[in-house]
Amino acid sequence: MSSVPEGFAYSAEPEPHKTRTQAILRQHPEVRKLIGRNPFSFPAIVALVALQLVAAWWVVGKPWWVVLLLAYTVGAVANHALFVQIHECSHNLIFKKRVWNTLAGILANIPSVFPTSVSFQRYHLKHHSYQGVYELDADIPSEWEARLVGNSAIRKALWLALFPVFAAVHTLRIKEVQVFDRWVLLNWVIVIGADIAIVLTLGWTAFLYLLASMFFAAGLHPLGARWIQRHYLMGSTQETYSYYGVMNRFAFNVGYHNEHHDFPSIPWHRLPRLKAMASEWYDGLEAHNSWSRLLVRYVFDPSITLYSRMLRVDRGGEAGAAAQMEQAQSPEGEAVGAGIG
Repeated sequence: MSSVPEGFAYSAEPEPHKTRTQAILRQHPEVRKLIGRNPFSFPAIVALVALQLVAAWWVVGKPWWVVLLLAYTVGAVANHALFVQIHECSHNLIFKKRVWNTLAGILANIPSVFPTSVSFQRYHLKHHSYQGVYELDADIPSEWEARLVGNSAIRKALWLALFPVFAAVHTLRIKEVQVFDRWVLLNWVIVIGADIAIVLTLGWTAFLYLLASMFFAAGLHPLGARWIQRHYLMGSTQETYSYYGVMNRFAFNVGYHNEHHDFPSIPWHRLPRLKAMASEWYDGLEAHNSWSRLLVRYVFDPSITLYSRMLRVDRGGEAGAAAQMEQAQSPEGEAVGAGIG
């Protein structure tokens, strides 16, 4: 019978990605040619935002079950894809200038009803720089949260269903992030303004469709298993996992998570090429091929809990991460890869 974790796992080693990045670059210097941007992501953002707004208009007057069914099938996929594009914007992988990436992220944020794009960018860069450091990585569940949820299938399912709420609460313990400035204010004004406009012009049904789409995209849904896929330990000490299933086609290859952490400056459409170029580094790693299967395993396997995460007590990898953060937040907005100097 599998043992149940009673606390987080801890590593005395630096986070694994910088070392692998440097090794891959030594063996495959051609990987540098994959670094760049994908400006065609912006039309995808526009199309997905338009799709969600049209769907919100279409559900007006429809029965509640039609609204929820459309939100679970179409809305969740569209919103999840927009989450991924917000993620691309956070790494400056669409436009050269950081300001244009920030604005594109705010546009992509509109159907999610809560203004999170600008704040996500800041907390997400900390996650890359200090993976596993409890005080700096908002991706790690809180101690009280892990104790509360435990290994109960019902509580784990409810936690995932409410994941957007818990993810927001995680940020409260991260002290080294600027919480509010004019960009956060602009994000709030645009997204909340859009919420008000939708309610006034289309009504509450349209708004509730978008709200349900957001919770399904990040919650108790096969797509929501992505939050488990990325860094939850699956019986080993490997702390980052990729997903190579068919849903990558609808999620801008977001499943290539080891590849992304190794080279956060490579845009989504080139991540499969990175895996192919450096296959000897990725083929031997544990990976997932089904988000649906992972969702069921997470809920019903008592050995997988919120404690199934690898933490480190020091600010591991700070030297390489500092360069990444400095460059990623520079006025030019140039994206860099982990360990690339």
